[in-house]
Amino acid sequence: MALSEHELLAKVPTGLYIGGKWVEGSAATKIAVEDPATGKTLLEIANATAEDGLRALTAADEAQAAWARVAPRERAEILRRTFDLVRERSEEFAMLISMEMGKPLAEARGEVTYGNEFLRWFSEEAVRISGRYGISPEGTGRMLVTQRPVGPAFAITPWNFPLAMATRKIGPAIAAGCTMVVKPAELTPLTTLLLVATLEEAGLPAGVVNVITTSTSGATSAPIIADSRLRKITFTGSTQVGVKLLEQSAQRVLRSSMELGGNAPFLVFEDADIDAAVNGAMLAKMRNIGQACTAANRFIIHDSVADEFGQKFAERMSGLKLGRGLAAETTCGPVINEKARANMTRLVEETKREGGQVLVGGEAGDGDGYFFMPTVLDHVKPGSAILQEEIFGPIAPITRFKTEDEAVRLANDTEFGLVSYAFTADLKRGLRLIETLDTGMTGLNTGLVSNAAAPFGGVKASGLGREGGPEGINEYLETKYVMTPDPLG
Repeated sequence: MALSEHELLAKVPTGLYIGGKWVEGSAATKIAVEDPATGKTLLEIANATAEDGLRALTAADEAQAAWARVAPRERAEILRRTFDLVRERSEEFAMLISMEMGKPLAEARGEVTYGNEFLRWFSEEAVRISGRYGISPEGTGRMLVTQRPVGPAFAITPWNFPLAMATRKIGPAIAAGCTMVVKPAELTPLTTLLLVATLEEAGLPAGVVNVITTSTSGATSAPIIADSRLRKITFTGSTQVGVKLLEQSAQRVLRSSMELGGNAPFLVFEDADIDAAVNGAMLAKMRNIGQACTAANRFIIHDSVADEFGQKFAERMSGLKLGRGLAAETTCGPVINEKARANMTRLVEETKREGGQVLVGGEAGDGDGYFFMPTVLDHVKPGSAILQEEIFGPIAPITRFKTEDEAVRLANDTEFGLVSYAFTADLKRGLRLIETLDTGMTGLNTGLVSNAAAPFGGVKASGLGREGGPEGINEYLETKYVMTPDPLG
């Protein structure tokens, strides 16, 4: 039988998790976690100070040596048991995601499936960490190359995918033999707290994963980053914050992986299947209500099909139903807070002043929460403000092109390079786009690229390193080389 909202919230720990124990934060105030669909508080949780953060790092450091010696198979089994537990409780996790983040329940279920796959994937990767042994080119000795855990890591996760962003970092760290301090976003920390309680139930030793929730992110994080015991930082969030973290990390030459902002172009060529492109656009734009770094941000459509695409896209967007994520009829939830909604209004008004036309939406929705109508804007001019920044909401601006070279130029005209999408029936053109679109990932005739088995990450201001795939565990491993004399000489 499904739990009620009250029963589910009663299962969520509200403290900090340090050294295998749930403890109170040192700050006098609590963090009130809000339901963005109602504006009401779900839970009040512990608020960590800088001292709490350093206690969490101490716990991770003290556990590191023993955890690194744990057999890969044992680490794998802990991850697999956690995967099984999350799968058994998938509806609870989905409800909690929907409550604290706002996305429709059906989409939250999709996040649970996707996020949980990182636990299964890295349980399988844990036993595949390998090295090599061979004779030196000169024949004078033997070369041994091994991989070992980087050491204690600090993971800072965003609010938009509260399960998937946690498992994408915790999974490879555990698999590689690293301990970790996790700082989930202040806006959506509850899912991570429930996940860590599940890891504990699955047998994860004390100190391997520690969680701090805080309302003073910069002040709490800075001493952790400056501490000599920390060896790695991993962050998902804005480029602006990522740059500051890289500057801090540079002082200690920390191993860094950064998944930062995006400004994804969505290209539709004259030979594309327009209905398929619209389906792809709905996936690429409206996943997570547009609040995703992979969200299509700029719709670059060939002039000959732009009217048809815009009409069909607007019709699909107008069919979405705003509401609280837990309501069965809801297909579009709220944006995360009032600041985000005010930004949506600003972007639409600026675009209208610059000559853009509203095909559908363009205004705030009704209700107590932070709703904004799904919006399509047409005839948006190149260089418009909305094309220069990450929208992070349910607004789709359409601009037009005439040639492939123009489309690629418009697509690459950004400091970001996370993901791109392109729809064309021409195989040669598709292969050219793979080469010419300056992004770390491309969806060719599809609006969904994320997969636990694939390397997720971007180029330029969109970040460093990769998460997921075989590449994901390498972010938590250091390579060590040993030379020995020729044993036969």
